[in-house]
Amino acid sequence: MTAYINQGSNDTRSGFGDGLTELGRTRPDVVALCADLIGSLKMQTFIDENTDRFFQVGIAEANMMGIAAGLTIGGKIPFTGTFANFSTGRVYDQIRQSIAYSGKNVKICASHAGITLGEDGATHQILEDIGLMKMLPGMTVINPCDYNQTKAATIAIADFEGPVYLRFGRPKVPNFTTPELGFEIGKGILLQEGSDVTIVATGHLVWEALEAAKELAAEGVKAEVINIHTIKPLDTEIILNSVQKTGCIVTAEEHNYLGGMGESIAGMLSRNHPTPIEFVATQDCFGESGTPAQLMQKYGLNKSSIIQKSKEVIKRK
Repeated sequence: MTAYINQGSNDTRSGFGDGLTELGRTRPDVVALCADLIGSLKMQTFIDENTDRFFQVGIAEANMMGIAAGLTIGGKIPFTGTFANFSTGRVYDQIRQSIAYSGKNVKICASHAGITLGEDGATHQILEDIGLMKMLPGMTVINPCDYNQTKAATIAIADFEGPVYLRFGRPKVPNFTTPELGFEIGKGILLQEGSDVTIVATGHLVWEALEAAKELAAEGVKAEVINIHTIKPLDTEIILNSVQKTGCIVTAEEHNYLGGMGESIAGMLSRNHPTPIEFVATQDCFGESGTPAQLMQKYGLNKSSIIQKSKEVIKRK
């Protein structure tokens, strides 16, 4: 398998901004809306180059979703931008009624997701958004792992017909995928083969899973690592093929274990191939203020927890 090398750290929100800029140059039907967070969403270059295709809505997120839904009727592909908390929890009714229910082609682009929003604290962090969005009929949910994958995902969803929730983050994280890897909505990526345990990770936890697999290998444990960037629709085939070989699985995500990727995988396995499973995720709690690194450590969202859960689940086989 390919050796994945840290090419330097970058934030995934910059991947979104650069992807949106590229779309602005190639797709005249793409428009952008923002709720007073242009800098945070890295949208300035798109705005500079496409002033007639940008709408500053201000701190009126619900109105932004309604405007975006309306723009699709005229054939536009709107990309909305604000924090993940405000992209989901604050505007759930508008998304449900105006976008999901009517199948509008809106791309809900959500930065500062999860606990790595950091010092802004629990009121701005959200650990429930994947659950909220995956339960909406017809909603596609994507959570890329690094700068390159976020840029590729941003470009890919413009060609996808239907509502999409694209989730990304604030902090700089290792950038280790390559543009050549490609991005196919709904298809997981096998990053490393193994026979003892399957580790399925999404978002910021994918790099941690690769690092965990490296340390497990030094102890003689062969971990298979899968990057699930699309949580809905879930790539059941790649997961089933893996657990049929390894016999156990660990899921890792920067989200509440209730309603997250792990819960989707557990449900799928219970219906198709019951398998011992452990979750690396937050445990039914809100976040708090702190640096992203401090919070990931405190809430066990790191390679150490993945290693621990891998050893625990192997004993349950």
